[in-house]
Amino acid sequence: MGWVRVATWNVNSVKQRLPRLLPWLDQRQPDVVCLQETKLADDAFAALLGDELSSRGYEVAAHGESRWNGVAILSRVGLEDVVDGLADGPGFPHPEARAVAATCGGVRVHSVYVPNGRTPDSDHYHYKLAWLAALRDVVAAGPRDAVVCGDVNIAPADADVFDPAAYVGHTHVTAPEREALAALQAVGLHDVVRDRWPDRRVFTYWDYRAGMFHQDLGMRIDLVLASTPVAARVEAAWVDRHARKGTGPSDHAPVIVDLDEAPDGDIGPVVPPPSAPRARKAVKLPQS
Repeated sequence: MGWVRVATWNVNSVKQRLPRLLPWLDQRQPDVVCLQETKLADDAFAALLGDELSSRGYEVAAHGESRWNGVAILSRVGLEDVVDGLADGPGFPHPEARAVAATCGGVRVHSVYVPNGRTPDSDHYHYKLAWLAALRDVVAAGPRDAVVCGDVNIAPADADVFDPAAYVGHTHVTAPEREALAALQAVGLHDVVRDRWPDRRVFTYWDYRAGMFHQDLGMRIDLVLASTPVAARVEAAWVDRHARKGTGPSDHAPVIVDLDEAPDGDIGPVVPPPSAPRARKAVKLPQS
């Protein structure tokens, strides 16, 4: 059937993460990779990574900007019908490089970097909600076999943050954001990590500051949302927490989903296990 392993990773600058990205590709051997926050224009992305990715068998669809945002799809199972951006999507004030789609191995793959929203009820917050509505319309238009992968900048439920009280008054957890995400899922998408691990502590993002990672004080905001036919093929779904460790990591960890086969077994939800137990005292978010 083609591809087996799909991954999504907000690399927070592909240039800065290059010493980690290439070894990670060699280790995990994903067939389709969705990247976010590449922070490179398309020609610069090709100059930096083109030969390295080609030698590993990847075709590339990149949609980037020189300093901010940027998304890409890497595929070893075909790359067809590439579309940059969202049809009728809003800008801030102009369209940003936050979405790219392509058909890989018969599945429509969307790599998305949803706007942050900044502060509740700000102009950027309303832009975020409008952008999600445009994404919903694109996915609803088909095809039936699809996955939406990326940094959605929303924790779907209170279980997806280390302490709901710490996020009161912040974006990522407000009711309108969660409703917008639920409306996207309502077109027929399944949150495959949460579906597979409904009662487990799973995070994908940890702030660089205040030792948040080492205390396992994080959020789950990087998702793989799969249509019903694709979700039925899931054999494993997990967060590669090891990629967040060590020197020079992104503040996000990759999410990996295995279809049809599970080369490493049905491992997860977080690999390796968290290095610290759940915090027992109230913790405030680091302030900008």
